[in-house]
Amino acid sequence: MKRVGFVHTVGFLVDHFRERMRAAHPGVDAFHILNESLLQDLLRGAPTALVHRRVVAQIVLAAEAGADLVVVTCSSTSPAVDVARRLVQQPVLKIDDPMAAEAVRRGRRIGLLCTASSTVEPSSALLRAHAAEQGRTVAIEPVVKPDAYAALMAGDRAGHDAIVRDAASVLARGCDVLVLAQASLAHLQPALDDELAVPVLASPPLLMRALDAALKAAPRDAAPA
Repeated sequence: MKRVGFVHTVGFLVDHFRERMRAAHPGVDAFHILNESLLQDLLRGAPTALVHRRVVAQIVLAAEAGADLVVVTCSSTSPAVDVARRLVQQPVLKIDDPMAAEAVRRGRRIGLLCTASSTVEPSSALLRAHAAEQGRTVAIEPVVKPDAYAALMAGDRAGHDAIVRDAASVLARGCDVLVLAQASLAHLQPALDDELAVPVLASPPLLMRALDAALKAAPRDAAPA
């Protein structure tokens, strides 16, 4: 049985991905590592390099726990994955890789909707990297709604959702495809995709599809480098 280790920085995503894995990959053994201090410290202005070093440590921990594949579900800390990939033998996936690749395929003008300011640059860089890989040119329009993130952290999901919906409606008017830049926005994707005139993408469903190929390619009994 293949084993997947998830590294999270937001608590409620643990149950979110447990349910998704049970539904999409019931035969896979999945475990979850949660360290909320990573994203909290980034948002408080902690040195990025120090936070990324701690993210790498969580990825190495997942590898040492026997994961055949490691998934990092935090968009803001995804640059640390590039470092971790040099330290472990197992494949390490960024949650947004499949979504970024799909967004670039869908259109040149990409709307990037974030609720955490720390997500803007990593997500933009990932979109540009996939555009270069596909030989395409993209124009990225980021919008950040920190008040939505604050509402979510305060337990006001309805307030969070209302802010995100309003922002998505405005942003969609000037883009070819709209990207929901964080997994915490994914529950809004189906409704927004129906309501808006452009495709709306979220990472979790696209990641679940990509896991099929990634798990087949993952070596068995991999160990840390």
